[in-house]
Amino acid sequence: MAAISAALVKELRERTGLGMMECKKALQAVDGDIEKAIEEMRKSGQAKAAKKAGRIAAEGAVATKVAADGSYAVLVEVNSETDFAARDENFLAFVGTVVTAAFDRKETDVAILMAGELEETRQALIQKIGENISVRRVQLVEGGRVDAYVHGNKKIAVLVSLDGGESALARDIAMHVAAVNPQVVNKEDMPAELVEKEKSIFKAQAEQSGKPAEIIEKMIGGRINKFLAESSLVEQPFVKDPDVKVGALAKKAGATVTSFVRFEVGEGIEVAEVDFAAEVRAQAGL
Repeated sequence: MAAISAALVKELRERTGLGMMECKKALQAVDGDIEKAIEEMRKSGQAKAAKKAGRIAAEGAVATKVAADGSYAVLVEVNSETDFAARDENFLAFVGTVVTAAFDRKETDVAILMAGELEETRQALIQKIGENISVRRVQLVEGGRVDAYVHGNKKIAVLVSLDGGESALARDIAMHVAAVNPQVVNKEDMPAELVEKEKSIFKAQAEQSGKPAEIIEKMIGGRINKFLAESSLVEQPFVKDPDVKVGALAKKAGATVTSFVRFEVGEGIEVAEVDFAAEVRAQAGL
């Protein structure tokens, strides 16, 4: 068998968009003949899957897996191009396989997690479903009492860690996070640059009132305090009982909230809006 150089593998990756291991195996199978490797990849459908890799996948599903003793949990997001594919039983089975692998290995690096068999499974799924499928992110939370909440449509999932308390409480607070989407656990956790940004916006708005400087300062202080309270988990009214704040709820149960992670499918992914009418006119030369 001819030695396969890194440069040859790199060239095949660039030409097909496939993973390093797939390219190396393909080259080894044909003694380093890159054109034959591409031909064989096309025959097996791998090259077709690679072409789909450039398409934006902003739909999909999230999933969690929690240790039986509540000591740790993982959260994953797997994307597809359409919501129709995201509800496919084969796609959901793949999501389950990914979250189990991440849980068993406590692996949060997607590239490492997907190396080998999982990547082969993903490629096969692309062939079967006909859409780009990608594992976007994995999060591990451990320490304290950890539990999870996944919204019924599998579009939002949350992990919450408590110091003290029971799993049911962590699950309830995770449900609250899913519904209300706080930015931080405590007011003190809010990044200083974000506070300054909000302060500058409030200041510009307050100065338009024409009120004295000392009054404006009080107005800005009040708005900042309100912003921090509304954005901080422990300061928010609990969704199941708005008369109680989340922090007080936890304290009553002998617990404090230490962290949370919230994934919402597709958040932060820019999806280009396609004007299909304009596209048809362009193709028709109109």
